[in-house]
Amino acid sequence: MKFWTLVARGRASTGGSLFALLMASSLAFAGDDLDPAGERLFSNCKTCHEVGEGARHKIGPHLDGIIGRKAGSLDGFKYSNAMRAAGEGGLVWSSETLHAYLQKPRDFIKGNRMSYRGMADEGDRETLIKWLEAVSASEPGAPIDSVAATDHPARGFADIVLAMEGDPDYGEYLAGECVTCHQASGHADGIPSIVGLPRDYFITALFEYKTNVRRNEVMKLRVANLANEEIAALAAYFAGLEPQ
Repeated sequence: MKFWTLVARGRASTGGSLFALLMASSLAFAGDDLDPAGERLFSNCKTCHEVGEGARHKIGPHLDGIIGRKAGSLDGFKYSNAMRAAGEGGLVWSSETLHAYLQKPRDFIKGNRMSYRGMADEGDRETLIKWLEAVSASEPGAPIDSVAATDHPARGFADIVLAMEGDPDYGEYLAGECVTCHQASGHADGIPSIVGLPRDYFITALFEYKTNVRRNEVMKLRVANLANEEIAALAAYFAGLEPQ
């Protein structure tokens, strides 16, 4: 029997009524206004994830339609070996498995590269999961808390670089300074991984530091003097790497 099936059965034996309550509540909740408490909790996630119609991959995969999805299965995102193996072993994201994962992500899937340390409060996890279910089930609309391309302060600069063909070999030469903080393996220990990042997200993020949309002072200093060719090269190099 698959490990993830055993996890689900073990939790169901002690918390079946809770699971039924979660499912019933989420069905009713989907028709109401979104719970602002869930959206506030998602603020801890939105640096790395988007959710809702039109959501894109960022540091982490988008979370639209997360409930019922096999782990490590979205096209266009480079998952860690551990996350892919979990999906191949039968892990499907449900209210139960998300509860267990969000409590301590690195304990639930050993070797996965999510830098988030975990959400200890069971009530907070319940609220966030219900909110995610409701967002996925809601009418199509703009991505939650995303910015339209035409309104994005860094978008015009990013589009210029996205039209360029970056040289990954040059990017590897330039990457030495990056990997003093970001692990080349793609693992994350408090600092998000940049291995396998989509070019669009990588390039836009660097210009957000350049234009003070993002406030990290160390990153602002690091990118201040990067030329467009260098940004394109770094994006090409890191997008081509496979996380371990």
